Amino acid sequence: MDSRIRELRERFGWSQGELAERLDVSRQTVNALETGKYDPSLPLAFRVARLFGETIEAIFLPDGNPPHAGD
Repeated sequence: MDSRIRELRERFGWSQGELAERLDVSRQTVNALETGKYDPSLPLAFRVARLFGETIEAIFLPDGNPPHAGD
C-alpha cells in the first residue's frame, strides 16, 4: 500500500525516530510504512491519521494510485 507518510512527516519536520515515538512503534515500522513494505493495522492507521490531522483515505492509497486533487 502506498502512503503519504514520508511527505507528511517531512512537512512536520520530524525524523523517522520522532514519528515512531509519537506513534509508539519502532523506527523500522515507520520506514516499512513509508516504503510500502508494511500495511498498518486499523488502530495504527487511525493513530497516523489523527496525528497528521488527515483522513485515513488521504494518507493510505491503493498501490499505484496517486491522490487526486481535492481529495
